[in-house]
Amino acid sequence: MAEWYEKSFGEDYLLVYKHRDVQGARREVHKMISWLGLSQGARLLDLCCGMGRHSMALVEAGYEVTGVDLSDVLLREAKRNDPDNLVEWLRADMRELPLHGGYDAVVNLFTSFGYFERDEEHTKVLKEIARMLKPKGRFIIDFLNPSYIETHLIPYSERLDSGQLIIENRRIADGYVEKHITICQEGPEGDKELVEPRHYLERIKLYSYDRFLAMLTEAGLQLDKVHGGYDEENYNMESSPRMILVGTLV
Repeated sequence: MAEWYEKSFGEDYLLVYKHRDVQGARREVHKMISWLGLSQGARLLDLCCGMGRHSMALVEAGYEVTGVDLSDVLLREAKRNDPDNLVEWLRADMRELPLHGGYDAVVNLFTSFGYFERDEEHTKVLKEIARMLKPKGRFIIDFLNPSYIETHLIPYSERLDSGQLIIENRRIADGYVEKHITICQEGPEGDKELVEPRHYLERIKLYSYDRFLAMLTEAGLQLDKVHGGYDEENYNMESSPRMILVGTLV
């Protein structure tokens, strides 16, 4: 049976997340550059690059970028938005990258971590990040803040977009935050009951700061700083919406 991420990151993902804009990616990249302290022309790996918003913004900022993702659909969209082939796009599993490394930095953004069942698989991803880096290379992992999610989770939301009703049910169960997405498309007479709804799952394992630190250490990565968001210089376990980990290869 296919894993949830193999099904969910398809055509409907482009609909559900089309509100993520290029300008937002540019603002986030500007902040990331200040955190990483890299010189112009540095080589960056955007691990789980999705539609490539951040990869393209990094190229615009003067960096040499490789974008890796498992989804053919998202990579197709990324390539469509890169007509001059400025980014090297590659389809691969984040647990086993067909690359030799040598990157000045690796970035993993928009909660593109925690997809798997076993802790060992997530540690394997971190070890791949370490393998990709030059000595003293830098990394950013932009993850959610578990404590914030537990107190601010919105159980239900719905919205209408392009004639399609997008329903999102969220819950925390067995150490994961889950989002169940249902998309109902109107039939020929405007009746949503005439078209079979499409169902998707997104599932992220909730790692605390301490647990994440332990996994980073096991992978040979040093945590230097944690930010609570792109507008928050410092991380607060209770109030920060994000847990953005910035560090160095040991």
